[in-house]
Amino acid sequence: MRRLFVVLFSLATLASGSTAYAAGGPFGIDHRLHYDNSGIWNRNNQKALMYGSILTVGVGALALGDDSKLGDTFWRSVDSMVFTGIAATGMKYGFRRERPSQTASPNQWFKSSSAQSFPSGEVAAISAAVTPFIVNYGEDHPAIYALALLPAYDAVARMKTRGHWQSDVLVGAALGTGIGIWSAHRQSPLILSWLPGGFQVGFVHHFK
Repeated sequence: MRRLFVVLFSLATLASGSTAYAAGGPFGIDHRLHYDNSGIWNRNNQKALMYGSILTVGVGALALGDDSKLGDTFWRSVDSMVFTGIAATGMKYGFRRERPSQTASPNQWFKSSSAQSFPSGEVAAISAAVTPFIVNYGEDHPAIYALALLPAYDAVARMKTRGHWQSDVLVGAALGTGIGIWSAHRQSPLILSWLPGGFQVGFVHHFK
């Protein structure tokens, strides 16, 4: 787990960027980045990563069931993404912070319901998706820590397209990672326990 926190610290460094000029927000690091919606930072790439993460986790869980370590990890990732989504949405409506695309000031909180910058739901969701895999496989297969690059990329991309401030993506990453760790250490996947027993077998085994 130490390596996971090293990755998160690196994300914090990336997210803070240059603070040579006026910054604000809860950590004193929030400022607009130069707008860039081209190349790898294009918004369509961000959406593809988000929807691809949801699809991969959902299909993997349904296909494999809970009869293997990998299938069990997919279901824990489902738990992590669902509960992270609920928490992030609640925080967005509670804090109602304006996005960098809406204002140049990072200190605009408790505005209209359309102000939903804090925290970043996408960074939170992608962090939530990869964390159970890092927890379950990272020690034996260190290369799995490379999955942490996915939320790191999305964090930088969301700031470059002015969807979020630095603190938005940091808190989103912390939220998704925290819930992912909780999910990975539960005795069994929670949402799976609410579903009919057939889901525990998985579609792959159904058709064997």
